[in-house]
Amino acid sequence: MAEAEEDCHSDLVRTDDNERSGEANLQAELQMFRAQWMFELAPGMSSSGLEPLPCRASSRGPGVKSVDARGKHEIAKEEKAKELFLKAVEEEQNGALYEAIKFYRLAMQLVPDIEFKITYTRSPDGDGVGKRCVEDNKEDDKMADLLSDFQQQLTLQESSVKLCQPEVDVSQTHISVLPMEVLMYIFRWVVSSDLDLRSLEQLSLVCRGFYICARDPEIWHQVCLKIWGRSCNKLVPYTSWREMFLERPRVRFDGVYISKTKYIRQGEQSLDGFYRAWHQVEYYRYLRFFPDGQVMMLTTPEDPQSIVPRLRTKNTRTDAILLGHYRLSQETDNQTKVFAVIMKKKEEKPIDYHKYRYFRRVPAQETDHSFHVGLQLCSSGRQRFNKLVWIHHSCHITYKSTGETAVTTFDIDKMYTPLFFARVKSFTAFSEKPL
Repeated sequence: MAEAEEDCHSDLVRTDDNERSGEANLQAELQMFRAQWMFELAPGMSSSGLEPLPCRASSRGPGVKSVDARGKHEIAKEEKAKELFLKAVEEEQNGALYEAIKFYRLAMQLVPDIEFKITYTRSPDGDGVGKRCVEDNKEDDKMADLLSDFQQQLTLQESSVKLCQPEVDVSQTHISVLPMEVLMYIFRWVVSSDLDLRSLEQLSLVCRGFYICARDPEIWHQVCLKIWGRSCNKLVPYTSWREMFLERPRVRFDGVYISKTKYIRQGEQSLDGFYRAWHQVEYYRYLRFFPDGQVMMLTTPEDPQSIVPRLRTKNTRTDAILLGHYRLSQETDNQTKVFAVIMKKKEEKPIDYHKYRYFRRVPAQETDHSFHVGLQLCSSGRQRFNKLVWIHHSCHITYKSTGETAVTTFDIDKMYTPLFFARVKSFTAFSEKPL
């Protein structure tokens, strides 16, 4: 009996010890939770004030080990989230957006506010982006001084300057043998009287010597004179004639300005009187400019595929075409306008005397019809000077017998849709004469 009582007493002591250790563990966890909560509420607080708590709890039982293991797990999870987040940033900089989204999602699943817990040791944009920007700026500076750089290289190569050298040995005569004057004459043929500057820029990509020839100021000066006439004698505010050609508003010659107009009109009533037809009318306006100041205009229902090839030259056989001259006007409000006077081609018809042989002919009053057009030159989208907006349209009828002129001005409404430029490669396929 005594032994049984001793065993019961020892069991009760063990139970009390276990309960005390369990309470100690709960107290330790509670203290840890309070410390972490206070730390989150006051992020500026140093962690030194929280260190005695785990030390005090560590002497109370094995529950602190589980708390330490849990803390290590949280730290490892946060480090993994940081790694995934930085990997996502790198993928986004490289352009792999799908991969970046995947890594962002994984990082936020581990730690939702990981974005605010990362301390960047470098810019989030990355050093590579900064290097690329610096390199791009250097490349721009290089392109600005490319002409002088090429000229200096050719001067230092040898005393007798040659614009280009054959890459491989050839048995035939190479173009570098030609004198400078002949090469420049070839370049003028490339530009031609149609002012095909696109071909000149493509030719400058062949070699350094051709690049120098394509930047010849005399060529670009003549181009500017053909476009703007005497109004471009002064280079200011531009630094070169080429810059003037690229920046100053001008009409384009390597294509056609086209507008498409649609409207609905009421037709005649049917014979039985039960319905009235409606018609959808659709037509096009074509405007083609030439470097010598001439312009062609055509209004027709035919689509561009059939009309544009006929507008390549001024000697077209299309009857309804109008020919005339245009001029550019730079207004005080910094807007460039195009004014043109066009009229129908004159065709001399032979007089049939036999038709009026037996009766007296009453001569019809002869008249001249001309159309005055005013357009504003604009840029639309990425292309420059590719849009013409109507500002004026009138018809002038001059009676030859009296010299009087009757003017009819048309209202600019929604029927006058803007004309947009369309480049036509066949217009500059070959040259008729040099610049």
